[in-house]
Amino acid sequence: MKRSWLLLGLASVLLLMLTWRPVQAQATDYKYFDQTGHNVTGEFLKSYQSVADAALLFGYPITESITGKDGLTVQYFQRARLELHPELPEGQRVQLTLLGRATYVQKEQVNVFNPLACRQYPETGFPVCFAFLEFFDKYGGVAQFGYPISPFEFHDDLIVQYFEKTRLEWHPWMPEGQRVAPGDLGRIYFDKAGEDPALLNPVDPLDATTIPQVLTLQTRAFVWKAVTLPTDQQLVFIIVQDQKLKPVVDASGTVKVRWPSGTEETFSFTTNNNGVAIVSLSVNNQPYGSLVYIEVTVTWNNLAGATTTSFRIWY
Repeated sequence: MKRSWLLLGLASVLLLMLTWRPVQAQATDYKYFDQTGHNVTGEFLKSYQSVADAALLFGYPITESITGKDGLTVQYFQRARLELHPELPEGQRVQLTLLGRATYVQKEQVNVFNPLACRQYPETGFPVCFAFLEFFDKYGGVAQFGYPISPFEFHDDLIVQYFEKTRLEWHPWMPEGQRVAPGDLGRIYFDKAGEDPALLNPVDPLDATTIPQVLTLQTRAFVWKAVTLPTDQQLVFIIVQDQKLKPVVDASGTVKVRWPSGTEETFSFTTNNNGVAIVSLSVNNQPYGSLVYIEVTVTWNNLAGATTTSFRIWY
């Protein structure tokens, strides 16, 4: 009898062990990013989480783990691409693609060298200077960015500098301390490599119990008729989507119409299962050639969005 109870106890312990381990692994082995709708798992996740300010340096994932066009297991992020090299020792298997080298095209150069505010790198023959040098040192230096491979240059109306693994950009409109940031070379290289655009589409969390979160409201509005008669009927279409362009249901809002006569009307709406609302307007005796302005505001939980549209009165 005692032996039977002992066997039953052992069986129970084994059953608990079998049912416990997968749950524990699932909880720690992946992370779903609501910002872009993609999962990061395994060694890619470990590498991502090992970097301070990974969201700043790498951005958010824009694909799942895939086999890239070059045959490597990779995952694209907004500002980086991670490569898996299983032949390397543990801790070195995930490497950053040299996106700076892969995407650099020489443009108009900016000569701002100052020996008191720059550090020369003889490995490539270029210096790193001023706020770029501060950012470079603060976030990992050569190990994180590689060596500089260009001087300051103008690219797309921005002052930038290319490094082996990234591109740093100067954003003068940002607050002090935030004016230097990596460029979105992950997405640029994704297109250059000819990867399948369908890989960018958001996916569901790997864990079905994870509920995706709405982080922002993307609000758009347009009218049925770009031009109406002085007395006519008009429709305003409002579309509300989340950061992954999925419909936001039951978002509430208002449409404020500023008529040329100086009067205002406000209409309320709630989005349907497709994230769409339609507001009907009656146009009454408005002056020829005038423009009707429409302001749309929307809220959902603690989030808010806004947009504008307009139409013209004609003969």
